[in-house]
Amino acid sequence: MTDRPALVLRGLVKRFGDATAVAGVDLEVRKGEFLTLLGPSGSGKTTTLRMIAGFTSQTSGSIEIDGRDMSRVPPHERDVGMVFQNYALFPHMTAAQNVAFPLQMRRLGRNDIKRKVADALALVKLQYFGDRYPRQLSGGQQQRIALARAVVFEPRLLLMDEPLGALDKKLRETLQLEILRISRQLGATVVYVTHDQEEALVMSDRIAIMNQGTIEQLGDGADLYERPVSLFVADFIGESNILRGRFERTADGGWLVRAEWRWRVSARQADRHGLAHESAAALVVRPERLRIVGVETELDSHWNSVEAAVTEVLYLGSSRKVELALPDDRPAVVRQSIGEHDGDVRAGQRVRLSWRVDDAVLVADPSG
Repeated sequence: MTDRPALVLRGLVKRFGDATAVAGVDLEVRKGEFLTLLGPSGSGKTTTLRMIAGFTSQTSGSIEIDGRDMSRVPPHERDVGMVFQNYALFPHMTAAQNVAFPLQMRRLGRNDIKRKVADALALVKLQYFGDRYPRQLSGGQQQRIALARAVVFEPRLLLMDEPLGALDKKLRETLQLEILRISRQLGATVVYVTHDQEEALVMSDRIAIMNQGTIEQLGDGADLYERPVSLFVADFIGESNILRGRFERTADGGWLVRAEWRWRVSARQADRHGLAHESAAALVVRPERLRIVGVETELDSHWNSVEAAVTEVLYLGSSRKVELALPDDRPAVVRQSIGEHDGDVRAGQRVRLSWRVDDAVLVADPSG
């Protein structure tokens, strides 16, 4: 018998008057898993997190933590740790007193509190900062104290609402790894909210992409990047080149057709979403999957291509980014590793963009 999930959401809905913030979320989070809710502003991720914590009541649906229905359980009885973007530290308390607060609320003995606070401060590498007040700490240090406070009572579930959003890029990247280290060391189950896709890819075991109050796709980073199930996910995760048209189904796969252009679609991609013949669809090709070749280059049936004009060549250190314009003036992007690209290109040059048939993902185009 497998372990039951740490968290189960079933048909979770939240309405504020006539507005629906969460439109029916179903989700299971495994014990010890680091799961991220990722999406644009207004997608419902923070509202979902607040319902799990009990700060916001659900309109309908259920929330189970370790098999227990939390529908009528107040926040302080859910055994959930919470880390906010704004730290939410008590300014009149020292760092150690802030960390001790949830233990005092649980009426632990003085010696137990002292030991657990010392362990929590050591965990976040601030064991010598316990007597400082929040105003005497940097933003990164304050967030570490907030994290120590959230884990000191060993909660069943750790919730984090964009905890690194107020920090600069370099510090944010450092704390990403620290949070990951701490969560693994504790074996904690984490539900993490962010709108930063790179942060989600670095930290998460799985990612739930949210859009308009629902989960659009759930999977690990490779699933979302390499096998998006919708145009929204393909466009939201990483950079994408999107070719829109009509899907023509054939026995060996099919074609995406737009004006005079025809791009072959593999049978695997054609069958993936069961798109109907003549339905609006799009081919998604990641920038690193594209090759730039000469206009007159002949390609075999394993390759697709389209003519383009180079508009910019940007040096990025370990790679370069080539921006191009397609015949209908739609932009395209190619990323090339330095030393591995096929010759030099320059702005104004006419070229052909090519990609393997199997390297493109076919999805439905709702705008069509």
